Amino acid sequence: MIKIAQKLKDQLWWLIISVDYDYSRIAIADHDLNDDTLTLWLEDKQDYKNSLDECLQVDIKAREFAKIIKADGLNSYEGNKMHPTKNFVYKARIEINAPLKWYQDDAAIIEQQWARECVLKTILTQLVETEAARIYD
Repeated sequence: MIKIAQKLKDQLWWLIISVDYDYSRIAIADHDLNDDTLTLWLEDKQDYKNSLDECLQVDIKAREFAKIIKADGLNSYEGNKMHPTKNFVYKARIEINAPLKWYQDDAAIIEQQWARECVLKTILTQLVETEAARIYD
């Protein structure tokens, strides 16, 4: 679960309302990844902004980004492994690289885009589910 500050939750709700609850209209205008943080700038696809200052800035800790990459299996693939001592083959997830290392060094541009979109989807899903759970409690 990604920790989201209340102020950011409110801003995300305003963005969701402004796109008439059509989540496919929310686009990642730009992104930046440093050692500590993944920053996404979000905007409405039907109302493009002139600068990033006008977009909604979402900061996510790099380790949470790594957890999402790993949980969705973006840095691994389904393959066959040979047991080291018993000489039998079994199916397993084979990790290409550590999540952030995979993102920076191994992932193609489209795979990096998928990873960022996966983060956006995770944030929006978490926001909607936690608010729905709160309403029905």
